[in-house]
Amino acid sequence: MLTMDPKKRITAAKALEHPWLKVDGEASDRPIDSAVQSRLKQFRAMNKLKKLALKVIAENLSAEEIAGLKEMFNNIDVDRSGTVTFEELKDGLSRLGSKLPEAEIKELLDAADVDSSGMIDTTEFIAATIHRHRVETEENLSKAFQYFDKDGSGFITRDELRQAMTRYGMGDEATIDEILNDVDTDRDGRINYDEFVAMMMTGTPDPGLRQK
Repeated sequence: MLTMDPKKRITAAKALEHPWLKVDGEASDRPIDSAVQSRLKQFRAMNKLKKLALKVIAENLSAEEIAGLKEMFNNIDVDRSGTVTFEELKDGLSRLGSKLPEAEIKELLDAADVDSSGMIDTTEFIAATIHRHRVETEENLSKAFQYFDKDGSGFITRDELRQAMTRYGMGDEATIDEILNDVDTDRDGRINYDEFVAMMMTGTPDPGLRQK
């Protein structure tokens, strides 16, 4: 982890798979209380492509990988409906010691509510609070990229981006322009795999790395 050359340095994902960091053979994915609020705030700041990609990754994780987050979701989802409403999120964060104003809690809910249903379902909650080391694996990043790259060309085109985003009610041209401006670094009008990975790996360091 202290290797100066980033190309030779162990990745966060591999570090968390190392026996020295594992507890009973598994690195915990259960976030500490304060990390839930922090991760929701980080998710709010992400562009819509990254949010959708995280939802794709969340849908492909095993039951064992999401056990801690599923338990956290169930603690907030008091009526066991499979969705978290504004009131449930407000009460849940309050129980975790949050003092956020209602307006900011509503912003967090809207940010995690990828399909604009007015509530957060299990997959959306996991996508918003997922531990970074789950995202950074080659397998998960590749699956997420392939979800958008329907023709297998190695690029996510504007049309493919529009098709994927439209399913979630956010395929307007302004949103697509914003994503391309943010992610398409070589300005060729499409997103290659390296650009996609760079987008997924950028952001604030994951809170909650020091697990309970």
